[in-house]
Amino acid sequence: MKILDIATRPFDGQRPGTSGLRKKVGVFRQPHYLENFVQSLFDALPGLAGQTLVLGGDGRFHNRSAIRTILRMAAANGVGKVLVGRGGLLSTPAVSAVIRKRGAYGGIILSASHNPGGPDGDFGIKYNIGNGGPAPEKVTEAIYARTREIARYLIAGDTPEVEIDTLGPRRLGDMQVDVIDPVADYAELMQGLFDFGAMRAWFAAGHRMRCDAMCAVGGPYAKAILEGMLGAPAGTVVNGEPLEDFGGHHPDPNPVHATGLIGAMRGPGAPDFGAASDGDADRNMILGRDFVVTPSDSLAVLAANATLVPGYATGLAGIARSMPTSRAADAVAGALGIPCFETPTGWKFFGNLLDAGRATLCGEESYGTGSAHVREKDGLWAILFWLNLQAATGLSVEELVRRHWTRFGRHYYSRHDWEGIPAERAEALMAELRGKLPGLAGREFAGALRIAQADDFAYTDPVDGSVSTGQGVRLLFEGGGRIVFRLSGTGTEGATLRVYLERFEPDPSRHDVPTQDALAALVAAAEAVAGIRAHTGMQGPGVVT
Repeated sequence: MKILDIATRPFDGQRPGTSGLRKKVGVFRQPHYLENFVQSLFDALPGLAGQTLVLGGDGRFHNRSAIRTILRMAAANGVGKVLVGRGGLLSTPAVSAVIRKRGAYGGIILSASHNPGGPDGDFGIKYNIGNGGPAPEKVTEAIYARTREIARYLIAGDTPEVEIDTLGPRRLGDMQVDVIDPVADYAELMQGLFDFGAMRAWFAAGHRMRCDAMCAVGGPYAKAILEGMLGAPAGTVVNGEPLEDFGGHHPDPNPVHATGLIGAMRGPGAPDFGAASDGDADRNMILGRDFVVTPSDSLAVLAANATLVPGYATGLAGIARSMPTSRAADAVAGALGIPCFETPTGWKFFGNLLDAGRATLCGEESYGTGSAHVREKDGLWAILFWLNLQAATGLSVEELVRRHWTRFGRHYYSRHDWEGIPAERAEALMAELRGKLPGLAGREFAGALRIAQADDFAYTDPVDGSVSTGQGVRLLFEGGGRIVFRLSGTGTEGATLRVYLERFEPDPSRHDVPTQDALAALVAAAEAVAGIRAHTGMQGPGVVT
């Protein structure tokens, strides 16, 4: 095999965010752009020579081309073996599962998660370490530092294209390439966690489900497990074929982008259970008939009922949630006598807690839920968990949630996304807001909302002592209300300001107020404190979930 040493120059802006490097497809297709980042990744990984990597993605446009490039670069950089999903497909939680089961050194995931696909859409790449989880900041910062000084990359030349559509081993120079079934390891893991017999009986009794894979990588997994292993009727999984442009859809499972599923779950003839997963199958949305479950409530319900599921029958060591996620899980942890950890946004912050055995379930408000079975959020895992609970209790999704509210109270919760803000305006808003923090405690807004505490969230990892600062501005109100302001790191155009709103309601007679009505005073307070409209020039958020 001939190894080519290609001269290059750094590109600006290759710092990985909370979920790797995400840019428009056109940016990644620039000559040397992907190669620079991959070589910087390889240069930053100690002892890579001879190791085994896992490689796959969500099947979006540019996925197959990027895999060909990465394989040639891996061979040139001395990687011993690459396990690649057939057709280049591997869901994000499946990559984590494969890394952990097969003892791989790490893995490369090609995805922009819930962002749109196609030639004009988004693309992304991230690295997962040997525990199966996203690379910690010390690794991503080392990669970024290398991207700023890179002068050359190595790639195999004069080699035939590796065929990735047929299972089995093959070689690329001295490197072995094993094309693996993308579903098998993951399905085996699920079978060890859940009561497949009870779920088969649930379907056999005539219960119906609609699972929307959103034309993304979750489709093959859902079909194999739900329709294949659990006996759900054919057609239970819709939009189940992964497409490079996700069928023109925005593969984000929320009430704004999954309107087809929400419509199908309305009325007395609707299925009993509805669910959706996103582009790389790590997010989930849960619905009952005429009933949508918030991600924060979903985490809390799963935690409160975990012992009904075989894989969690012995109980939970703890719960972890991202700071913007509602405090519904905190109430469950308090009742169970276990800790609830509040971390910055980003799944990598859960990794230390899971590895140390201090948390078992974890979740983010952005439709991500998971557990110690892998080191990623896992959409289909959450769907199977809800299915198992229905089979074990005989209760519907709505009945499970209402029973939970009666016991723990309801945490009304919503996220308002102000998208496409010019970066300088978004930064100015947050800087001004941070400047106001020392004088906010004790002040009243929107009539009767008094701020008890105002801060910029910082996190000290209880396992390794590392500190993360500037993770989002929090306004904590007397009576349990919260507003959180945070700039998102997952978009590719402009900046997105996310405003998180939460109000606790213990009275069951007030658990049916429309969510936005219940939060109206907090919405007004957020505007009064931050001046969002004046800073952005926008009249309202583009997405409300």
